[in-house]
Amino acid sequence: MFPSRLDSSVAYDIAKAMMDGFNRHYQLFRTESARAKHRFETADWHGQQRAQRERIEFYDLRVREASRRLEREFKAGEQGMEIWQQIKLHYIGLLVDHHQPELAETFFNSVTTKILHRSYFQNDFIFVRPAVSTEYIENDESKVRPTYRAYYPARASMAETLQRMVEDFDLRKPFDDLPRDAGYVAAAMLARLVDAQLRANFQIQVLTGLFFRNKGCYIVGKLINGFTEYPFALPVLHNKAGTGLAIDAALFGEDDLLMLFSFARAYFMVDMEIPSAYVQFLRSMMPRKPRNEIYNALGLAKQGKTLFYRDFLHHQRHSSDQFRIAPGIKGMVMLVFDLPSFPYVFKVIKDYYPHQKDTTREQIMGKYLLVKQHDRVGRMADTLEYSEVEFPRARFSDELIAEIEKFAPSQLEISDRDGDGNIEVIIKHVYIERRMIPLNIYLQEAFDAGGANPADTSPAAVRAREQIERGVIEYGNAIKDLVAANIFPGDMLWKNFGITRHGKVVFYDYDEIEYITDCHFRRVPAPRNEEDEMSGEVWYSVGPRDVFPETFAPFLLGNPAVREVFMQHHADLLDVEFWQTHKARIQAGYVHDVFPYGRDKRFAKAQAIN
Repeated sequence: MFPSRLDSSVAYDIAKAMMDGFNRHYQLFRTESARAKHRFETADWHGQQRAQRERIEFYDLRVREASRRLEREFKAGEQGMEIWQQIKLHYIGLLVDHHQPELAETFFNSVTTKILHRSYFQNDFIFVRPAVSTEYIENDESKVRPTYRAYYPARASMAETLQRMVEDFDLRKPFDDLPRDAGYVAAAMLARLVDAQLRANFQIQVLTGLFFRNKGCYIVGKLINGFTEYPFALPVLHNKAGTGLAIDAALFGEDDLLMLFSFARAYFMVDMEIPSAYVQFLRSMMPRKPRNEIYNALGLAKQGKTLFYRDFLHHQRHSSDQFRIAPGIKGMVMLVFDLPSFPYVFKVIKDYYPHQKDTTREQIMGKYLLVKQHDRVGRMADTLEYSEVEFPRARFSDELIAEIEKFAPSQLEISDRDGDGNIEVIIKHVYIERRMIPLNIYLQEAFDAGGANPADTSPAAVRAREQIERGVIEYGNAIKDLVAANIFPGDMLWKNFGITRHGKVVFYDYDEIEYITDCHFRRVPAPRNEEDEMSGEVWYSVGPRDVFPETFAPFLLGNPAVREVFMQHHADLLDVEFWQTHKARIQAGYVHDVFPYGRDKRFAKAQAIN
């Protein structure tokens, strides 16, 4: 029940202080995102990586700051229920005409739950559902730039319009040849429209914020022709000599955009006045992509978590299947379960591990944090991290409960915590990731279909061999992209990689990852004598971060069909020189280019770019 009147001055002061805390957070977030443009123009790649890592920490820092202020100035934790009800109502009033109301509501929840006892966590005190719609928020274009700009090529040539569009972004580094690049893009766009009659409303809409990540800058927009929309993104890169810029490709369609905004890539830096407007624009281009993943891709991970959890609760209410132990080979460190009707998996750190896993819970959590802060280059799945997650006990299979009780009892509580007669399963700490097909299962399906038998010429066997080839080539590409990003995956077994719906191989087992620059890549020493040569044991010294690439083959290439493809495309991964060369380049300060699109999509002059 909400109070019938707002008569507490301290309630308003607390609400105002909390809003001040959020506004400070978003101002700092925007400032850091806006600086990405200068870092791109000056090719400050290490600064870009550092800013990316530091920005992830902004939210938690501001929540702690706001909580401390409320406790220090208002003794917020000692205020009664009626005061907190008024605080929320005052806060809703402050959201009127606010440009980031959904983010501010989430900030309110974070601060409130940090201050209040759990018994206060009711709808009356936090925003379980949004109180303010973000559907038609508009900014004052006389004071700040609009969310997107519209261009009408009918008034000039397509190439001239595109050149003006790019110039409007005011990049302070010259292009090598912008008219040439605009011509490439215009030809690609017109090819997409070749069978379509240009309508009177034909236009190009482009978001006014540039999207920065790794060494790239992206212009994102859509063509509108009648009732048809064509999403596109234009990657802008530095040339090889570093003397100018060039548009590297023209990406078209939802699939290309989904790859660009993949959950396996680092967050973009983009300066946004009204983030919900960006999300709506991007959702119109990628209707299959959940809103929570778009917020994540824009660097607003806390909002992404909030929306994901709302979607998850909604799914639970409208489904009836049970959580179960996830299919596949069980991990030694993580206990994994899923809900068949929900496209995510839930990962819980076990309480104890086999002797060969010399690690701790804190170290494993540190590895997951490393991945969160690192450039994932499309090869490491993003994770959502939650604490004290409640599930209905009736939705858990007895087998799954027994598994958790056996391997992670410290992470499990079964109780009627809220006193409402509903028994809940509470998981103390959990990581949630997009579900993928484990690579070992993907390959086994191909083996079972005859893919391992070259003499079988049936259509099913041919398709199976193509599946093996795709999987193995992508596996090697994934490892090489990780190496380029200074990541050694550690446990390189097939079961630790998954296949996305776009056929990309992504790594998802992080407990053994290390920086390439922290590893020592060695050759296996020559045996000293016949006894060494015949020994079944390792007879040479091995340090904690020593890696012997030539020893990968026995673990990875037991199947002849797999070995043939691997040796044809990725034999260099078994050569210590490959690893040492990449380590030396990274140590020398080189930042590799990792493209979120196929090389075949690059324009003909792309060889001028790294």
